[in-house]
Amino acid sequence: MQVNRDFIGALLQLNAEKGVPQEVLIQTLEQAIESAYRRNAEAAENVVVKVDPESGQISVYREYEVVATPEEVEDPELRMTVAEAQKIDASTGVGAKVRVPENVTQAQLGRIAAQTAGQVYRQRLREAERDVVFSQYASREGEIMTGVVHRTTDSAVILDMGKGVEAVLAVGEQLPQEHYRIGQHLKVYVLEVRRTTRGPVLVVSRTHRGFLRRLMEMEIPEIYNGTVVIRGIAREAGSRSKVAVESRQAGVDAKGAAVGQRGARIQAIVAELNGEKVDVVLWHEDAGQFVAEALSPAEVLNVRIDEEHKIANVVVPERQLSLAIGKEGQNARLAAKLTGWRIDIRSDAGVAAAGSGPADHRTAAAEASVDAQATT
Repeated sequence: MQVNRDFIGALLQLNAEKGVPQEVLIQTLEQAIESAYRRNAEAAENVVVKVDPESGQISVYREYEVVATPEEVEDPELRMTVAEAQKIDASTGVGAKVRVPENVTQAQLGRIAAQTAGQVYRQRLREAERDVVFSQYASREGEIMTGVVHRTTDSAVILDMGKGVEAVLAVGEQLPQEHYRIGQHLKVYVLEVRRTTRGPVLVVSRTHRGFLRRLMEMEIPEIYNGTVVIRGIAREAGSRSKVAVESRQAGVDAKGAAVGQRGARIQAIVAELNGEKVDVVLWHEDAGQFVAEALSPAEVLNVRIDEEHKIANVVVPERQLSLAIGKEGQNARLAAKLTGWRIDIRSDAGVAAAGSGPADHRTAAAEASVDAQATT
């Protein structure tokens, strides 16, 4: 029995247009015909259908399990002895499967069977298409993609990512004070790709530190090609971030490359982040130097590292104390997250006063829950 040549042509067209591999299409067709044949011919479950993609020839087989002795043949419709199987295929052994051609005519399948096969085929084709789309998007986890705002709800913004795929930007993953309009193009960071009955759904973010990392890779060639590497990111989305960078090539200024001429590169990133400030600092292997860098733009006079208690005791000029601590302690808090050290900040005047007797001083201590490497 043969499938219409035009139908084979249609399969090849689907292969080209939808990206579904030809072998998947053929397998789907085989499963559809098997399902229809079993239902309409009351055939056993061991019926197997094979379609030749070149000629369109359909072959129907009965597949038997090969057993050693007649006593093991509990159902002759499903099992046969190795002696019988070797008459069909001399190389067959116990535990193998042997196929016997079924004598099937077009009339046996009939119109209902063909319709059923068509229905099952269309359903499984949709499933195959969804699998292909899912695999395409699953590989994009951890990347930035651009979608179009399709609709908004109280809990999320829904983006159209193309190919019938939607992305969900939950309220918790949105930048504060950022407003979205229908039809707006929006860059998002792909956190997860979920498989659903309607196809893949992307879970995306604009607050994740990975979003900032990918933006910097896109905007700064030296980071993209590995000349400059990001050693850590501490982020309070929508407000401020600190990024530690290191040069892997002599003569390359890591901080200068990241900031760009007159700040052009970092400003492009700030614009994408809706005005979120981004401090670029140099990474140092020496903990004291790194802590001092992380507290920029404040000037640091001295850093004493307490290895036992994982505390960095920092001294800054009196006039720089507020800047070092930052509004509501943000600068010190981000520096602590970036470096992995608890930071105790005091002014030089406060230290001097403490040396001569009791004195009031302001302290900004921010416990880092992760080390600098984990903030990447």
